[in-house]
Amino acid sequence: MADELDQPIHSALHSIHRGFALRSPGAARYPADVAPFFAVDEADTDATDAIAALLSPSETVLLLGVAPRRYEGASLHAFAPLAQMVCDAPLEGVEGPEIVPLVEAHRPDVLDLTALVYPHYFRPRTMDMGRYFGIYQQGRLAAMIGERMGSAASREISAVCTHPDFLGHGYARRLMAMLTNDLLAKGVRPFLHVSHENTRAKSMYERIGFRTRRDIGFWSLRRDG
Repeated sequence: MADELDQPIHSALHSIHRGFALRSPGAARYPADVAPFFAVDEADTDATDAIAALLSPSETVLLLGVAPRRYEGASLHAFAPLAQMVCDAPLEGVEGPEIVPLVEAHRPDVLDLTALVYPHYFRPRTMDMGRYFGIYQQGRLAAMIGERMGSAASREISAVCTHPDFLGHGYARRLMAMLTNDLLAKGVRPFLHVSHENTRAKSMYERIGFRTRRDIGFWSLRRDG
């Protein structure tokens, strides 16, 4: 039986994020100002009509887990697979500064930080996908973390980033422990995606208690303009 994490975008758009979903038969996507993610029901889906209906000319979206074998009027590019990591047990807590929930008033700070260290994936309304938390130092957003895709049973940890001026203080580990343990306490499986080339982040996740569940396919799909 397939695990919902094998199709995380599809699973989210058909569960906790169904209110975001823009749909066409056999496919769904997030609005462009929320996230650049697109999903097909299965690899055998002919995505031609959905691409024409859901993507603007020359627009690029990203897929995880499953890509269509049939598509007209678009170009599909395969990236190196990502490591999909999960955590099964609570993490050791990390002492440090106060962690604050990030709300609408913090959105400009979040967008500034993600534009600097987490470009391409974070959009003006990405914060609407879940809860976000941050650590402020010297009046500046020093580090943040958030929830992105998921379902009632699982939740993706995302946007784990630290401002270059505040590296080396353990803020990312503190935020990871807090959010991971909060999800586990609610009976929700935490997961995340990381490039194998991002050895610093992947090693940190492994050290604190995450394990690689699988390598997951990662593609871009661009509608011809």
